[in-house]
Amino acid sequence: MGIRYKLVQRKDFSRGAAEDAKLYYPQLLNNGNIGFDELCDSIAQETALSSADVKGVMDRLARLTSLNLKQGRSINLGELGSLRVVLSSAGSITEEGYKAATMMRPLRIVFTPGKALNDIRDKATYDRITDKPEEEA
Repeated sequence: MGIRYKLVQRKDFSRGAAEDAKLYYPQLLNNGNIGFDELCDSIAQETALSSADVKGVMDRLARLTSLNLKQGRSINLGELGSLRVVLSSAGSITEEGYKAATMMRPLRIVFTPGKALNDIRDKATYDRITDKPEEEA
């Protein structure tokens, strides 16, 4: 099964488009969510760990990820990807004129997909879902 989408008509924001022009764009159809407990149970079924062990590991992962990002470290999560923080700020003409308290913007956390997720992206297939019933042959 591929990534499911439907076409929706939206305003055409292209330069030079007529005021009332519309185009069709794909809209992703969510195929559901997997909850934390269900994910932990699935991991437990594929490993020698219990669901409680997996939950403990995930709890530590969240805590240590937060701790390391706060310290400015990048975190490599293997084939899943990596996390890092990025600074953004207004500039100052002089070093003395720079005031971090007023010029620094909130940190951004950037996730870079690893091989496992890039493979999904690169090999994705798509299934268009329509509201119209298919005609029988």
